[in-house]
Amino acid sequence: MGKFILYTILKNVGDILRINFGYVAMSMMIKDCSPSKTVTAKYLNKIEDEEVRLFKLRSLAKTNIQNTQRLFYHNKAHDIKMYRLTSKLIPLATHPLTQDWDWFADVKDDLRSLGNYANENNFRISAHPDHYTLLNSPKEDVLQSSFKDLDYHYKIFKGMGLDTSAKLILHIGGKYKDKESSIDRFIKNYNNLPMHLKEILILENDDKVYTAKEVLNICQKVNVPMVLDIHHHWCNNNGEDLSDFIADIFNTWEYERVPPKIHLSSPKDKKNFRSHADNIDKDFFLEFLNKTKKLNNNFDVMIEAKNKDLALFNLMKDLESVPQIKILDQASIEY
Repeated sequence: MGKFILYTILKNVGDILRINFGYVAMSMMIKDCSPSKTVTAKYLNKIEDEEVRLFKLRSLAKTNIQNTQRLFYHNKAHDIKMYRLTSKLIPLATHPLTQDWDWFADVKDDLRSLGNYANENNFRISAHPDHYTLLNSPKEDVLQSSFKDLDYHYKIFKGMGLDTSAKLILHIGGKYKDKESSIDRFIKNYNNLPMHLKEILILENDDKVYTAKEVLNICQKVNVPMVLDIHHHWCNNNGEDLSDFIADIFNTWEYERVPPKIHLSSPKDKKNFRSHADNIDKDFFLEFLNKTKKLNNNFDVMIEAKNKDLALFNLMKDLESVPQIKILDQASIEY
C-alpha cells in the first residue's frame, strides 16, 4: 500500500509533465575519469605473484569507484539525478581468474561512501548487465554465468546501500530458433530467481528480436517494470503505434516509488540505423513526447547517445526553442 501511495504522489497533477534526464557511465567533459579501468585476463594471467595480482585488481577497483564519485560531483553540479553505473566497476569480478578474490571486502567502505552520496542527493541509479547475461539461454553454463553476473551487480547495489529503486536492466535474450519457447524459458528462469534479484530487475525491448509489445506482454505476466527504448522500437516493431500501449508500459511501474523510465537515442544514419548517434535528434524525441502528453504521467529519460553527458546538455539547449517546454534546471524540463 505504501508503494502505491508514493507512486500516486509522483504522478503528475494537471497536464504538465516533469521529465528528468540522465546519461550512461562515462563523461565526455571530465578528463581521465573512466569508471571502467580494467586489465585483460591474458595480462592478469602473466602475473605469477598472487599478491601483486590482487594489488593490481584492488587498485583498479578503487580508482573506478573514485572516478565514479567524481562523476557524482559533476552530476550534482549540473542537476543530473539519473546515472547508470558501468558494469565494469570491479575489473574481472566474475572471471574464473578472480574467483578467490574477495573484492567486496576490499572495496566495501568505498562503495558505502559512494552510495551515501547517491542517497543523500536522491540520485536514481541503474546498471545494465551486458548482452552475455541471458536468462533465456538453453545452455546451462550460460545461465549459471548470467546468475553470477546478476549477483555481482546486486552486491554493488547492496554495498552502496541502495534500495530497490536502483534497477538492473535486462533484454529478454535470443530467439534460439523458437521465440515462444525462448519466452517460456525466460519466464521460468525469472520465476526461479531469488527475491532480492526479482526486486531490482526491469526488462527492455531490443532492436532485433523482442519488440516493445512482446516485452510488455512478458512484463505483465511476471509483474516486472518495463523500460521502453524508443530507438529500439523504431528499429524493431510489427507496425504497432506506441500511442496504443504506452500507457500500459508506464503502468508496469505502478507499484514502484520512482516514475517510469525510457531509453533515448537516435539512429546514427540510414545505413547504420541501429547504431546510436553522437547526439539526440530533437525531433525524434519530440515525436515520442507528443505521444505521452495525454498520459498525465511524469517519467525519466536515460540518454544513450555516444556523447554521453555532452549529448544531454546539447539536447537541453535544443529544447530551449520549443514553446511547449519549460527548462527547470540543467537536466530536467516540464512539458
